[in-house]
Amino acid sequence: MTAGQAGTPVDTSRPHPARVYDYLLGGKDHYPVDQALGEQMPELAKVGVAQNRAFMHRAAGWAARAGIDQFLDIGTGIPTRPNLHQIVQEVNPAARIVYTDNDPIVLRHAEALLVSAPEGATDYLEADVRDPEKILAHARTVLDFERPVALSMIALMHFLAEEDDPYGIARTLVDALPPGSCLALSHFTVDFLVVDQEALDRYRSSGITLQPRDRAEVARFFDGLEMADPGLVPAQRWYNGTPPPEPQDATDTIYAGVGRVR
Repeated sequence: MTAGQAGTPVDTSRPHPARVYDYLLGGKDHYPVDQALGEQMPELAKVGVAQNRAFMHRAAGWAARAGIDQFLDIGTGIPTRPNLHQIVQEVNPAARIVYTDNDPIVLRHAEALLVSAPEGATDYLEADVRDPEKILAHARTVLDFERPVALSMIALMHFLAEEDDPYGIARTLVDALPPGSCLALSHFTVDFLVVDQEALDRYRSSGITLQPRDRAEVARFFDGLEMADPGLVPAQRWYNGTPPPEPQDATDTIYAGVGRVR
């Protein structure tokens, strides 16, 4: 495993999505400020992150079984096992993975935990999705963009406001992918919820952007792509080629899908 750069200091005075996500998953790699925010979130937030994590496992495994052996994972988060490289290298030990996140603490864990199978490779870059060209430039030093690449953006784009141009960022990344590639994406929604505006406001007041989108808005990230079955659906209902998760929860908070590049 190689790391892209030394990293910047960890800011423990403000919560970060990757560390709040770790807390909600029951991990231990977060700070009191992250736990405090996580404790204020409704129980369905824990349900949502668990559903989201399970979707990542299923989608990554599906892509590997479909023959893709290169993965670009943006918004990696703290590497709770099993992480993406462990899922795909179980299918193909020669798979190559580039991870990217903008939280310096993720780099510290990457150096210790993202250990590749001997036949494959993992790499890490500290970068923000708002700089897609930087991410692509680094990814091209590890991955062969003449062959299919699976782009993974799991629970990421709802942290971008409209002024960040999330659709333009996604288009820059997808346009770099050769035919046979795919985009796996999940996104927070309130389509199935009675909105707890107070909880949303608390989260946003922490300094973290949170922009839920409806189904039509999430579908725009897949414009021009061919959706793999079962299309864009709640995360717990995406189980292409695998048994449905049990038990299924009654609450859906995440849309998920995989789109193919033709």
